[in-house]
Amino acid sequence: MKEVMIVTGAGQISMAIARRIGYGRKIVLGDKNMDNCNTIAKIMNDAGFDTEPFEMDLSSRESILAMIAKAQEFGEIKYLVNGAGVSPSQASVEAILKVDLYGTAVLLEEVGKVIANGGCGVTISSQSGWRMPQLTAKEDFQLAMTPTEELLDLDILKPENIRDTLHAYQMAKRCNEKRVMAECVKWGKRGARLNDIAPGIIVTPLAIDEFNGPRGDFYKNMFAKCPAGRPGTADEVANVAELLMSDRAAFITGSTFLCDGGATSGYFYGELRPTEKGAI
Repeated sequence: MKEVMIVTGAGQISMAIARRIGYGRKIVLGDKNMDNCNTIAKIMNDAGFDTEPFEMDLSSRESILAMIAKAQEFGEIKYLVNGAGVSPSQASVEAILKVDLYGTAVLLEEVGKVIANGGCGVTISSQSGWRMPQLTAKEDFQLAMTPTEELLDLDILKPENIRDTLHAYQMAKRCNEKRVMAECVKWGKRGARLNDIAPGIIVTPLAIDEFNGPRGDFYKNMFAKCPAGRPGTADEVANVAELLMSDRAAFITGSTFLCDGGATSGYFYGELRPTEKGAI
């Protein structure tokens, strides 16, 4: 019986990671958009992988549990790659919090209940979560530890306290990183590891939507002036995931790895520093 890997989000980053580490394994690929899901699954299968497309809505616990149950039909779940999500130009504040924040928290929680001994997972957050002002220790603890069904009731996540879709996205990605830290403790009790990758500007269809959106000039300036001087590729994110999901990373869990060409460093200490007080 093959090792089973759950992959959420039928996008370029998810596919790059799955191609890097999914050979010889059963890949259950989940996405809300079945056209995308079937397209990516066909590309993978035509390249010799064993990929099963599955319709999955990350904002729904019921849907997540259905995907886990499907994956378990093929064997014990050994790996998780969570690349699902929506961007500030693609969705409302409510949708971003429901999918990127709540949905990711539920996914990490539910997979953590069944992950195999020796298993590992990576979730994809964003450099964006690093650009907002620091939260208080209490707020960080709330994002990390609040029961999933109570997360969206936190004061800091109430609509009146969220400025716009970018702020919602940043809060979601900050929460992703805190949930990884909290969940890795539970995963560790099953002999498994969990980490996070925070990409910068990676050229994908989602990023192109952002380039053409209301903050397009901001993002273009970001990758032009970051230390790397360019945007990244999905395969460069996969390079990090390949390490984190290998035995070479056996002592790494609960960590977030920036993969942003130095954009975050440039934002705080270089040419990308905001000129307006309080800008994020």
